[in-house]
Amino acid sequence: MKIKNITGSFCRKCLQESIPVDLMVRFAKIVSPEYDLYKRTGLNEGMAISNQDAARRVVADLIRDGQYIDFVEALIQIDAKGYMGRRYTLKGLNDVVSGVIQEGYTFDRASGQFFENQNERITDNWGRLKDGDERMMAVLRLDVVSNSSLVKQNSAKSVDKAYRDLRNIVTQSVVYRLGRLWSWEGDGALAVFLFGYKEKAAVYAGMNILHELYFYNRLDNPLNNPIKVRLAVHMGPVRYWNNTLERIKNETVKETVLIESQATPADALGVSHNVFLSIDRGIQELFSGEKSFPGGRVRNYTFGMEKA
Repeated sequence: MKIKNITGSFCRKCLQESIPVDLMVRFAKIVSPEYDLYKRTGLNEGMAISNQDAARRVVADLIRDGQYIDFVEALIQIDAKGYMGRRYTLKGLNDVVSGVIQEGYTFDRASGQFFENQNERITDNWGRLKDGDERMMAVLRLDVVSNSSLVKQNSAKSVDKAYRDLRNIVTQSVVYRLGRLWSWEGDGALAVFLFGYKEKAAVYAGMNILHELYFYNRLDNPLNNPIKVRLAVHMGPVRYWNNTLERIKNETVKETVLIESQATPADALGVSHNVFLSIDRGIQELFSGEKSFPGGRVRNYTFGMEKA
């Protein structure tokens, strides 16, 4: 990301007015463990560096290394909770945060992280992740049941429209909850959630897709058959890659696919045991009893309006 000079100046001022040089370096090492101020400046170790020069160098280096926003997030945590048992008041931190927001980001208080402002742009990495970054994510998998039959039994025009509509339903359900649609195949999709209460967001997105599809099949579906889907949500470490094919090789993604394909019936959402424990009790009561399959323990949700 490209940070404007005015944004960096807020952070430089905050550092030089709040903490000594040794703490600037210590805080920088939170996001860049190998950071060495003397190597970066070319000065001999032990030489005096003013607060102003150190702040200027630290901020410039972290911007150049693509770690500036990570550094600001670390400063927010330090200001709120302290560092190694000591409290620090960082003067002008609100200006630093406002500067990042002006760059086109939104601050998520639940996770203490910034992500891109969705009113301005939507990218697969939320404007944050770099190639190879690994984070804990909630994964949502969708598969269209009997896809080949739908294609054979309906006109190409009707199939194109129905799948376009389905993709819109899925995209809106995912992006509204700060998720990202990482892949869309002819018969399925993969979405991921990183920010906020990600497990809940993924589950609610899956439930919403089932609800929307229920009414779509009865009111707007141009096909001769209803569109049936299987959905699954799982949680675990996921590594981001710019290459879409590399992303789906992740173990957590593979486990989510197993839940969808082996433990979830048509028109249902299957969630893993760890995801189920993280959702609200009122929502838990809508799920079936737990069942085991070779990949673990799962509970299913179906939209039961037809039983009402």
